[in-house]
Amino acid sequence: MPSPTAPWWQTATGYQIYPRSFCDSNGDDIGDIPGIISKLDHLADLGIGFIWLSPVYRSPMADNGYDIADYRDIAPDFGTLEDFDTLVAEAKRRGIRIVMDLVVNHTSSAHAWFQAARASRDAPEHDYYIWRDPGADGGPPSERKSFFGGPAWTFVPEVGRYYLHLFSPAQPDLNWANPALRAEIYAMMRFWLDRGIGGFRMDVIDLIGKDIDRGFYDGGPHTFRYLAEMRAETFGGRDVVTVGESWNVTTGTALAFCGKEGALDMVFQFNHVVEGWDPVYGKWKPKPFDLVAFKRVLGAWQEALADDGWNSLFLSNHDLPRQVSKYGDDGLYRVASAKMLATVMHLMKGTPFVYQGEEIGMTNTAFSRIDQFRDVETLGNYADAIAAGTAPEDFIAGANANGRDNARTPMQWSAGEQAGFTTGTPWIEVNANHTEINVAADRADPDGIFAHYRCLIALRKTLPVVVHGSFRMVGAEDEAVFAYVRDHDGERLAVVANFSGTPRDFVLDADLAGNGECLVASHGPRDRLEAHLRLAPYESFAVLFKQGSAAAP
Repeated sequence: MPSPTAPWWQTATGYQIYPRSFCDSNGDDIGDIPGIISKLDHLADLGIGFIWLSPVYRSPMADNGYDIADYRDIAPDFGTLEDFDTLVAEAKRRGIRIVMDLVVNHTSSAHAWFQAARASRDAPEHDYYIWRDPGADGGPPSERKSFFGGPAWTFVPEVGRYYLHLFSPAQPDLNWANPALRAEIYAMMRFWLDRGIGGFRMDVIDLIGKDIDRGFYDGGPHTFRYLAEMRAETFGGRDVVTVGESWNVTTGTALAFCGKEGALDMVFQFNHVVEGWDPVYGKWKPKPFDLVAFKRVLGAWQEALADDGWNSLFLSNHDLPRQVSKYGDDGLYRVASAKMLATVMHLMKGTPFVYQGEEIGMTNTAFSRIDQFRDVETLGNYADAIAAGTAPEDFIAGANANGRDNARTPMQWSAGEQAGFTTGTPWIEVNANHTEINVAADRADPDGIFAHYRCLIALRKTLPVVVHGSFRMVGAEDEAVFAYVRDHDGERLAVVANFSGTPRDFVLDADLAGNGECLVASHGPRDRLEAHLRLAPYESFAVLFKQGSAAAP
């Protein structure tokens, strides 16, 4: 068994729920907390240890809940505080903890703080946000653009100033330099911790340290001071998990977030995601997948956090395309490639995160019109792209490949109408392939994707080498095969995966051949590893060698 002193989140697997799209209990077309409660047995059977719950706070839903109007209440679309308390209790009864999404870089423009702030420069709340006087020409104070398209500054006539919003105008950025604001946030965090939650996933947390007068918008020099203070004032000393999200973190700065001296337990980094983006057009024009570069990034993160810190392991979330469509084959080899991706990610060192629907191999959708999209980021950037001369069909192709709505189509529970998600008309279209790809069908298959995930999750709970083992890449320059070795206390785990849709030959290191125990495989067990392997399309497997076997360390 893994070390009894290991934190619970090192042996657990997380599962992200996007509430709006998970399960609608009342037929109003939007997923809700009672719907989540009704599906807890599905997650318990999968073996999930904690749920990362995307925001359920009261919100006008300009960005589907990432624009919060009241941090201490639940959005009526999702339920009530009593429903939330029931969720925490019912999840706990099944051995699952609830991790909340902490969104404190910005609020909603409908938040009472901002309503007071925009009414008067003299209001205490005015300094809760970031304001600047107009530029010399009367326009915005800088040319900074929003991540969601358009300028990052919006003018408020009542106070004669512009406020900063790195996301939409409905999401004004908070001024973390104000100690009264920080005290409000820490009190709010304690409010939820005292209700029994299992921790926080912290949305774009590095942005709280911005210092725009010194040119720091995307992060800044104050981040780690604020996080240390946050830890001391809220979750320090509590048995919870904290995961920070940062699009700017590197292997060089990671330990400042989640090393022994850092405030957090782990960080979501996106270096492996951005590796696949066009350097000029970004996510809207993805590059062809480069496995060698992909391995280089993930290997660097394994090395950087080998002895200090802790990796988060993921390919999918609510902001990313479906992983089987992005990195695998969502057609002929959908099942095999979904299993392959899971094997590679779950058996590295770190805590794996499963995004809803990933466990059955849900795929990207294919919209043909811009009015089918719902994401504020996609719609805002579409307007900018068309104004700049991009053809609509070219932008839509990029959005279908990398847009956020791919992850937000409703969870496919059954082959029935609306995929069993709702009895009404869902807020965004259901993927047409739900008649073939759904929970009921996959769970009925003893060799399905769900069964494969369940096996991987169980291995992490029982095998020390999966939790604690060192990591060594094998064949780093191979353009089709991802292979690595984990070693710990006389045990060796060899993981081999073919990332291509054609058969591949792969030569193992001489010390990796021998007889072992095949723990998981996509194409039937391989209890013996030969030095020269012939791999089927998207084949993957993991073999355990114990002390005394030919491949043991």
